[in-house]
Amino acid sequence: MAANNRRMSGKKGAQVGSGGQRRRGLEGKGPTPPAELRKGHKKNRIANVKAKQTARRPAPRGRGGKGTSEMVVGRNPVVEALREGVPATMLYVQQFIDNDERVREALQLAGERGGIHLMEAPRPELDRMTNGLNHQGLVLQVPPYEYAHPEDLAAAAYDEGQDPLIVALDGVTDPRNLGAVVRSTSAFGGHGVVVPERRAAGMTAGAWKTSAGAAARTPVARAANLTRALESYKKAGLVVVGLAADGEVEVGDLEALGGPVVIVVGSEGKGLSRLVGETCDFRVRIPMPGGAESLNAGVAAGVVLYEAARRRA
Repeated sequence: MAANNRRMSGKKGAQVGSGGQRRRGLEGKGPTPPAELRKGHKKNRIANVKAKQTARRPAPRGRGGKGTSEMVVGRNPVVEALREGVPATMLYVQQFIDNDERVREALQLAGERGGIHLMEAPRPELDRMTNGLNHQGLVLQVPPYEYAHPEDLAAAAYDEGQDPLIVALDGVTDPRNLGAVVRSTSAFGGHGVVVPERRAAGMTAGAWKTSAGAAARTPVARAANLTRALESYKKAGLVVVGLAADGEVEVGDLEALGGPVVIVVGSEGKGLSRLVGETCDFRVRIPMPGGAESLNAGVAAGVVLYEAARRRA
């Protein structure tokens, strides 16, 4: 008995259990990851090589890149965006929101359209997402716009057996003007709109709303350098026509509008930039008997597009 006590005297305290170590050991490390994600595996090495090759591969020529995602904030703006068919992926609704008529309509429109996920979120989370803007409990997530490449517009027209009719905007920074130009281009049978990549309006929710649905039918291309894009159009057989208050030709006298053409519209204040103006084959003016100094981009584009459509009829 004494010997048995001596054997037990080396243990300090009661041995109640393993402290959960055995249970954790039996649990393991979770499911085995696929071979492509296991370091050192042959398939992992192949996947890494493919990823490096893809990263070095130049972007397809037919892509103009993507814009940035956007948040439409507030009950009225969200409802208007949904009414006008602005693309959306998510509708965030504040928890315990006052369920007024606008909230009910937003939920109904999002549900009818399909493809828009509904997400309930606490007010602090919506405040963080919108940087403290007055969201009123509704936030609509608009995905990045996928721009075409400028050459795609002319190619699509030629593929359809038509002379390209394209509008390019030079220095137009108001998204509503861009939306109006897209709407006019669609109405008069144009094949697309080109905007510069920098210092220019892009296809935001505001542009979508102003286009009144035409943005879903008429592509918008983005050019890294507008002057080079216009030179490329000239090589493809298009005539570049710039709108200018002091243009040498009146729009009604320009026969070139009946053929393959790209119409360049400048900003309301500054007009065409110097390099773009020098690239144009013709500089045309719109006669204004009423004495107005200039027209905004949407109206000016509509006038010239009408003349081009009339000559092509």
